[in-house]
Amino acid sequence: MVGAGLGVWKLMRGVRQLELHRLILALIIFCLLSMAFLAYYVSNSPKIKEAPPLPFSDCGGGGVMSQGASTGEAGGGPGVQRAPLFLPPRQGRLRQVKAVDNSRTEPVVLVFVESIYSQLGQEIVAILESSRFRYRTEIAPGKGDMPTLTERNRGRYTLIIYENVLKYVNLDAWNRDLLDKYCAEYGVGVIGFFKANENSLLSAQLKGFPLFLHSHLGLRDYRINANAPLLYITKPNQVEQGSLPGDDWTIFQSNHSTYEPVLLASTKSSEALAHVGPSPLRALHATVVQDLGLHDGIQRVLFGNNLNYWLHKLVFVDAIAYLTGKRLCLSLDRHILVDVDDIFVGKEGTRMKVSDVEALLNTQSKMRALVPNFTFNLGFSGKFYHTGTDEEDRGDDMLLQHRMDFWWFPHMWSHMQPHLFHNVSVLAEQMRLNKIFAQEHGIPTDMGYAVAPHHSGVYPVHSQLYEAWKSVWSIKVTSTEEYPHLRPARYRRGFIHNGIQVLPRQTCGLFTHTIFYNEYPGGSKELDKSIRGGELFLTVLLNPISIFMTHLSNYGNDRLGLYTFESLVKFVQCWTNLKLQTLPPVHLAEKYFQTFPEERDPLWQNPCHDKRHKDIWSKEKTCDRLPKFLVIGPQKTGTTALHSFLSLHPAITSSFPSPTTFEEIQFFSGSNYDNGIDWYMDFFPFPSNVSTDFMFEKSANYFDTEVAPKRAAALLPRAKILAVLINPSDRAYSWYQDPAALNNTFHAVVTAGPSAPKDMLALQRRCLNPGAYAAHLERWLQHYQPSQSRAFLAEYYREHNMELLHLLNRLGQPLPSWLRQELQSTSWS
Repeated sequence: MVGAGLGVWKLMRGVRQLELHRLILALIIFCLLSMAFLAYYVSNSPKIKEAPPLPFSDCGGGGVMSQGASTGEAGGGPGVQRAPLFLPPRQGRLRQVKAVDNSRTEPVVLVFVESIYSQLGQEIVAILESSRFRYRTEIAPGKGDMPTLTERNRGRYTLIIYENVLKYVNLDAWNRDLLDKYCAEYGVGVIGFFKANENSLLSAQLKGFPLFLHSHLGLRDYRINANAPLLYITKPNQVEQGSLPGDDWTIFQSNHSTYEPVLLASTKSSEALAHVGPSPLRALHATVVQDLGLHDGIQRVLFGNNLNYWLHKLVFVDAIAYLTGKRLCLSLDRHILVDVDDIFVGKEGTRMKVSDVEALLNTQSKMRALVPNFTFNLGFSGKFYHTGTDEEDRGDDMLLQHRMDFWWFPHMWSHMQPHLFHNVSVLAEQMRLNKIFAQEHGIPTDMGYAVAPHHSGVYPVHSQLYEAWKSVWSIKVTSTEEYPHLRPARYRRGFIHNGIQVLPRQTCGLFTHTIFYNEYPGGSKELDKSIRGGELFLTVLLNPISIFMTHLSNYGNDRLGLYTFESLVKFVQCWTNLKLQTLPPVHLAEKYFQTFPEERDPLWQNPCHDKRHKDIWSKEKTCDRLPKFLVIGPQKTGTTALHSFLSLHPAITSSFPSPTTFEEIQFFSGSNYDNGIDWYMDFFPFPSNVSTDFMFEKSANYFDTEVAPKRAAALLPRAKILAVLINPSDRAYSWYQDPAALNNTFHAVVTAGPSAPKDMLALQRRCLNPGAYAAHLERWLQHYQPSQSRAFLAEYYREHNMELLHLLNRLGQPLPSWLRQELQSTSWS
């Protein structure tokens, strides 16, 4: 009985354990199914979110920003967002100010920086570069020689900028007197910055000036003085409400009539200026002053902080314009174009619905009242039409119903990247499909503008893309953010290739993943900061023409595209006198290259030195086909013989011969450069061993061609440069033996005066100019390090010519034609 009972007990325990295991397994399965159901519900259910943000409604703020705006007493009462600034009229004094006349100076800015790494110095240079103003930087001397300021009775600089104004006022007497005399005689102004640090005194007089500085202050409520003469872009009588960042501000005080406040602010507390004396809580103090030159004949602008605050950048641009007599100044006209890429390309949940299209039309209508001719420019890939939800497909339909209200431009039919395809016919077929889609749906096809997906094939240039664009769409204009590089953005430029004008494209902080205002990277304040004086505002301020890239997803959901550009336009018009307008892309390109004609010719870079460029460059192309050294000439110094000598070495390979210029490609020195680097690389084989094979090319006219060093250094920055130098008179006479010159005596050619016939002067230039070795070598050394350059004396291998002659005679081999010509051309000497 005991044994039977024990058996039953064991059986029951086994059943209970089995049931427990099953129960645990069932719980695990239930949890997994619940999690899967929850994930599906969350991903497919409509999000409960706040309404899209409202654009800024007025000049004092708006939308989200106005909720946190400080009103303060200076605004005139609660809720007031702007207040006029009334200062005593000083027209009598301003009439005494001499007009700026620095016409006897070169349009170059001299910038004295604390170091090459200083933040303020870099910000100054960034603004100058963005504005395309020429400049030179120097480390500010405490003691020592001032850079040369004049040359041939002309000033070398039209403006002086000191990152630290104390380095200016504390110059030794000799250099200070030298600089002040230069500024007074040539009408050159000075801009200086004072940024307080832990060693700065609370109050001090600026050495040599009737001006006092009070530092380490917290300020609020920034105002613009309408009486300041330098105001040009900046619109006066505006108030920036709220506290200014930091407590290290400096204000200026003076009773001298030469100083005119530009920007003024109130202190945060009445105790802040206790060391100065009693003053009303909301008394105005100058943080930026303009010296009218009534004290010593030199006009200056002084800043009581750096350029971190956006309004300082705006006034800084005006100060440059004023102190240079508008010689370094952009016009008030600004052209903007907003591209909406991939208008049909987007995953479900990110595309536009009917309400979004209605908002797009409504915003466009409101923007036209602010920006003449404003029109959204929609890019399309027809394959993705009607690939969203039913509601989103109705949004597609509404876009086409209002197609004539927008401008349109093509991408590729299936949004493919053109650089992945090497057959023009394949690219053309993709474009034809997109064109058929456009024709079937009534989309205009004559805008003459296209954009490649991911900027593929535009730069670095994929020649097949340009050919297909022209054959199918008759494209005249495109744009890219990749020329010459994506960053820094201030370096972006335009160029023309194969008859297609390429314009620089700007980003605006909106990308495919920026959909919701409260989920903006870094927080919504980052977007508002960019609009209100930040990167986006500066892009418009410093670029006469801006094409902005946005995406379909920026116009659904929170419609950040609409919020951003309506807010930006209102902010620009509140704070500046800029005149915003929009033009179609073809007219915009005409305007751009009229403004910047020097950008018509491209400067080809090495695609392998930029990862982004390499990613959108054809995998069938390789930088290994580019030469490792160049023989640059000059002509008639034996470069042909050197070319032949080098080609005899088994590890050295020369370029293929040209059908028109023989052993010379002449890529960097003439019109061949317009053909692009694909054309250039076709002259070189694929190396069998990259590490041991050395390819080179010889073009003797590179040496004295002005643009050749810059072009060569852009594409081949690590190349070695070889030049062959002989006695310049020997070289000139050797060239004179060219049949084109023999109709005149050598003496007649080299002594021809300015009144000689044009043909004779042309012969003289070709005969003598390449022999100016020092000038040409200096130009090459501006782009290549001395360690990369070699100049060989021809006498060295003339002796080797004779050795080679004796060797060939012993072997019974005929003389090569180049050796015979070389020996004959040098036998006269």
